[in-house]
Amino acid sequence: MPKNEITPFEAIRQTDSEGSDYWSSRDFAKVLGYANYRHFLAVIEKAKIACENSGQAVSDHMVEADHMIEIGKGGKRSVKAVMLSRYACYLVIQNADPNKPIVAEGQTYFAIQTRRQELSDAELEAERRLAIRTELRQHNSQLADAAKEAGVIKPIDYAIFQNHGYMGLYDGLTAQDIHKHKGLKKSQQILDHMGSTELAANLFRATQAEDKLRREKITGKAQANQAHKEVGAKVRQTIKELGGTMPESLPPAESIKKLESQKKKSLKDTPNIK
Repeated sequence: MPKNEITPFEAIRQTDSEGSDYWSSRDFAKVLGYANYRHFLAVIEKAKIACENSGQAVSDHMVEADHMIEIGKGGKRSVKAVMLSRYACYLVIQNADPNKPIVAEGQTYFAIQTRRQELSDAELEAERRLAIRTELRQHNSQLADAAKEAGVIKPIDYAIFQNHGYMGLYDGLTAQDIHKHKGLKKSQQILDHMGSTELAANLFRATQAEDKLRREKITGKAQANQAHKEVGAKVRQTIKELGGTMPESLPPAESIKKLESQKKKSLKDTPNIK
């Protein structure tokens, strides 16, 4: 295929109001040579199962909507279709009829495009993790100051104070429990292996705990511990109400120290432009 030639799949790609790419199942079925759309719906059902098995929400990648088709003499009518994300198209093409030559071309196209998207998403996730982890370090320091003012002085007392925050957020799990639950090695710190979503939940816990201690002028170790636990529980309840994944169920991420090292190296290798 010539380098600048547009593939059949690129030709039917559409973009929504938020700039995200999607494909109509009606257009997709035609490109793949499915004369009977009902046969193609069976392929979509298989793709939905594959999507669920991969841990992805089907509703994030396949959405039913109306699609206008021509019916002759310039007329059009609305029919049901499924709007497919790039990842959904990848799953669909993997479950399509392999005897169709266009399917092999589609498998190559969407495998490459999905991989490119994964790399982009991974880069964005790394940047989010670095930014939130840096902010969390700062707010943990401020939380420690607030806790000290409340009477949490000794290191062992502060460790207990921190555990109460974790227990509220992680349904009773202490830092040690979380470490074990995530399958981390002894030398690995739980905060260094949290993804951006989990880090953000802990950042919210830390900022709100500090604010509560100062705002309510809480004094005494027991009272500070209870306040921290209550804040953690409130954050957990908010996640639940929003339909999010509980923090203990989020998978561990690669060490953020590795990402920080890579970023430092990248900045060091970048030439200064004057």
